[in-house]
Amino acid sequence: MKPIPKTVERILEALREARTVCIVGHIRPDGDCIGSQLGLAHALEGAGKEVTVWNEDVVPDKLRFLDPDRRVRKPQAGQRFDVVVATDCASLERLGRVGEHIGQRSLFINIDHHASNTKYADINWVSPREPSSGELIYDLCEWAGWKITQPMADLLFTAVSTDTGSFQYPSTTPDTLETAAHLIERGADLGKICQEVYQSFPLTRVKLLRHVYNKFHLTHDAKTAYFWLKKADYTRTGASTEESEGLIDHIRAIDGVVVAIVFEEVDANLTRISLRSKDDRVNVNEVAALFGGGGHKAAAGARVTGSPLSVQRRVLGAVKRALAGKPVAK
Repeated sequence: MKPIPKTVERILEALREARTVCIVGHIRPDGDCIGSQLGLAHALEGAGKEVTVWNEDVVPDKLRFLDPDRRVRKPQAGQRFDVVVATDCASLERLGRVGEHIGQRSLFINIDHHASNTKYADINWVSPREPSSGELIYDLCEWAGWKITQPMADLLFTAVSTDTGSFQYPSTTPDTLETAAHLIERGADLGKICQEVYQSFPLTRVKLLRHVYNKFHLTHDAKTAYFWLKKADYTRTGASTEESEGLIDHIRAIDGVVVAIVFEEVDANLTRISLRSKDDRVNVNEVAALFGGGGHKAAAGARVTGSPLSVQRRVLGAVKRALAGKPVAK
C-alpha cells in the first residue's frame, strides 16, 4: 500500500470525528465527479456517518445507473454540516450555486486531481499525478480501512474509466490499471458499466454527432480540429447539453490532429470551450488558463466572454502559438 500523505492523515482524522458530512461536486458533473461523490458517500455511510450529496446540476441521464436511489440532490439553504467535502472540483466557482449553501460547516475539504486547482478549502488534497479523482477516493478508502462494496466498485471504476477515456489517455498510469483491477476484484460490473457508458446512446445524441461530422473544421495545417455547438443545434436535434459529453473525442481521433476544440454557446456573449491535446508538447491547460479556465495538460476548458467570432479567433490564436512551441499569451 502507498504511504499515507500527511494531508490525507488530517482528512481521515477530520472524517472520523465528523457526524454529518456533505459531499459536493462541480457543475455539469461527469462520470468522475458523480462516481467519486457517491463512492465516498457509500464509504462514509459504511463508517456510520450521516451523508448528504449535493450538485447544482442533476445527474446526466447517461449516468443515472450510478444513482438509482437519487442520492444526488440540489443544495438547500440553512443546513449545517461538520464537514463539507468537494470532490473533482478545481475551484470554488466550479461548484456553482452549491457554494452559496455550504458556509455553515466546521471544516471544508478539497479532494481533486486537476493541476489548475486553486486550493480553496481548509484542507486541500490535490494530486495531479492521478488521472481521476476516483483513484484518490479509492486510495482514501484503502488507507482508512473502509470496505469497498460492490456498488462502490461500480462507482469508482466508472470514475476512473471515464476520466481516462476508458484507459486510452496518456495520463493513465500502472497504478491506474492496478486500481481498476482491484475494483473488478471487488465486484465492479465491467460489462454493465461499458454498456451504460460507452455503448448506449439516445438517437438525439447521434443526430448531434451527425452535426459534428458535417460542421467540424480543420486548421493549422490540419493539426487543429474544432466545431461549434449553438443553442439552435440542440433545439434542432432535440438533444440536451449533457449529450455533448465525449463528442470532442470524435474529432480528436482524426489522424494528424493534435488539438481538438469544442466551442459551445452559453449565451450571445459567453462561450464554453473544451480542449484536448494528443501531444505532450502542447499543454491545453495553459491555453485554458489564459481565458480563466483550467484542467489538465491534455484536457482543459474555460468559459470565455466576447462575441463568438472574437472568442474563436483568440482561442485558435493561442492554440496556434502552443503548436509552434511559443508562449500562449502574446
